[in-house]
Amino acid sequence: MAFGGLEKRHTAAPMADINMTPLIDVMLVLLVIFIITAPLFTHAIRLDLPKVAAASARQTPQTISLSIDAAGKLYWNGNVITLEQMRARFVQAGKEADQPEIHLRAERSTRYEVIAQVMGAAQQAGLERIGFVTDPPPPGASQK
Repeated sequence: MAFGGLEKRHTAAPMADINMTPLIDVMLVLLVIFIITAPLFTHAIRLDLPKVAAASARQTPQTISLSIDAAGKLYWNGNVITLEQMRARFVQAGKEADQPEIHLRAERSTRYEVIAQVMGAAQQAGLERIGFVTDPPPPGASQK
């Protein structure tokens, strides 16, 4: 690569080479940034679900109220059931012509694994309408 010299030439043409050094420097900096930040995306994120003010969900004969407590116990319309019983009931409900809607209510400290199992069982049974029920905020509390 030639730079200017001390002698004056009348036939000197402008240099048409691209300087690759700054491009390589930027690429290496980005590579280091991605190497450092990639492990941060694999950690679990604590999810603090909001409390919202919404109209109460209407109970119809086609609605299943499924609750999960902090210990992972399942409640089908207020009655305690096991995971296997829930799967069997989902299969029965999936065979109906008018499929019910599932209203899923889980305590804040419930493990996500249990919620994922319930949603997976509903999907395997062919149930597609799942609604998450939230608790209303206490009176006088400001919403974010």
